[in-house]
Amino acid sequence: MTATDKVPFTTVSPEAALELLSPTEVNQLVNQTDAELFKTFRRCALAVLNTGNNTDDTSEIMEHYRDFDIRFIRQARGLKLQLSNSPASAFVDGKMIRGIREQLFSVLRDVVYITNEIRNSDRFKLTTQDGITDAVFHILRNANIVRKGDTNPLVVCWGGHSISRDEYDFTKEVGYHLGLRDMNIITGCGPGAMKGPMKGATIGHAKQHIPNRRYIGITEPGIIAAESPNPIVNELVIMPDIEKRLEAFVRVAHSIIVFPGGVGTAEEILYILGVLLHPSNREIPFPLIFAASADNKSYFDTINQFIGATLGPQAQSCYKVITADCSEVARTARQGADEVLEYRRSAKDAYYFNWKLNIPTDLQTPFEPTHESMAKLNLRKDQPIHTLASNLRCAFSGIVAGNVKEQGLIQIRENGPFELSGDPEIMKALDILLRTFVDQNRMKIGSSTYTPCYRVVT
Repeated sequence: MTATDKVPFTTVSPEAALELLSPTEVNQLVNQTDAELFKTFRRCALAVLNTGNNTDDTSEIMEHYRDFDIRFIRQARGLKLQLSNSPASAFVDGKMIRGIREQLFSVLRDVVYITNEIRNSDRFKLTTQDGITDAVFHILRNANIVRKGDTNPLVVCWGGHSISRDEYDFTKEVGYHLGLRDMNIITGCGPGAMKGPMKGATIGHAKQHIPNRRYIGITEPGIIAAESPNPIVNELVIMPDIEKRLEAFVRVAHSIIVFPGGVGTAEEILYILGVLLHPSNREIPFPLIFAASADNKSYFDTINQFIGATLGPQAQSCYKVITADCSEVARTARQGADEVLEYRRSAKDAYYFNWKLNIPTDLQTPFEPTHESMAKLNLRKDQPIHTLASNLRCAFSGIVAGNVKEQGLIQIRENGPFELSGDPEIMKALDILLRTFVDQNRMKIGSSTYTPCYRVVT
């Protein structure tokens, strides 16, 4: 990245989003009366404009674009943005790419809504399960993600942003077969396994002449700079934190497909296992598929061994592993989604939002990775397996923070690696899994020189 990859000055107005703003909201933005709102929007806006970047080091990105600036200009129907020193990749012949402009104002829509209706309001009781779920629903509804009467299945695809070309092509081929089966795609909105299924689905949808194709990206301010939205996303939503982001995935999904990835993917796997292993959820159908190409079969062999060693065979029964057969992955996802539809009809639950699923409080409560909180994690087997899954999820969440999130990078730089300890069997399995991620360059983009942000005490 160099100084020549910046556009010194531009202004941009919304086409539809954010044209209806109250005078109070306009004043709040123009006068920058809420410093946290402005800081969050600047971070997320830079990530959207920096799509296609080849680094996942948040600190490096923020430092390179430290002179990036935003001003809000009042106009008759709301406001427009004045941008300084924006990433040049967001422009063609001096004009901002339309899809990026739409994503930019989607970010502003969500940041304004979360600030005024969630963070600075007593409307939602964010210390309770129901209050958190209600907040997640309202954020998604405000972004028009949940739609009554839409029975086209939504399949969530999880996987790494730092993957090989072979793995990327496999995700794209699966996406193609999903598109042929009239399934819409939700991912974490970034590159790699988050982009591949969307790109493949565009061809499948086009062949079937499917209108209203949906490529939904769900992200949050802490991770978005490291995983900038890919250009295929046509519906972007920002959640307040990683826990609400994960709940949003699970509440709207009709099937989940997991592709190979790194610690972020492991965090997602442990999150959904923590949900599905809870006794109150065991009778609720929830298709969970682990999918890999023939050359990458060993990835899920290692994941399966880790899950067996830590959570046991009950956890292994929650998912199905499919190798090499892209059409079988899509067929299984579609069949599972149809079963979910029938179940929700019989249970009188909404098809567009899974209200009946019980997400335990420990999976909803934001985990702040610090050296103290990581060291205190209970990684022992003398607890319910769904609780152990939740604690393991926190361990991987901390490693994600230490790898790519700005605050985590600062902590590691100042205080050294996080330490994790627990039962010897769990620590051994965790150490093997993490070493595998390092050996396969799954920790960071260009991670051949990766320095661990953690130490497993064995």
